[in-house]
Amino acid sequence: MKEIKNDKLIIEKNLCKGCGICVAFCPKNVLEIKDKKVSIRDLDSCIQCGLCELRCPDYAIYLGGK
Repeated sequence: MKEIKNDKLIIEKNLCKGCGICVAFCPKNVLEIKDKKVSIRDLDSCIQCGLCELRCPDYAIYLGGK
């Protein structure tokens, strides 16, 4: 199950265990934990720094697309 948001930030919900590491490292508060999984709170604030992708231990979130 893949959730794609605006072809910028891709979250593999089935891989996410809701640890919150990506949320803690996001410098623009783009992410949040909702229903025990990572969710995108404010995609417009994303600067595509890649810290969420770099820090995710389960490879559940990554940058892609345009």
